Amino acid sequence: MKILMLAVALAIASTPALARKDCEELKAEIAAKIEKKGVKAYTLEAVKKGEEGDRRVVGTCDGGAKVIVYKRGKAS
Repeated sequence: MKILMLAVALAIASTPALARKDCEELKAEIAAKIEKKGVKAYTLEAVKKGEEGDRRVVGTCDGGAKVIVYKRGKAS
């Protein structure tokens, strides 16, 4: 019985790691939400964690390996 409970606990803990969202798919979802609010000039970019700079993190993708960053204004 303890082995069964351990197996169930491990299965539940590993579920988020299996649910990897593609960065491009997530960027499209976030862009739709931003544009729905009327924002026209912005940039979204998928970067490795730690490379956010002064940009705001608005999502994670590729199993947490990358983050989606947002910056308002025209792309430079």
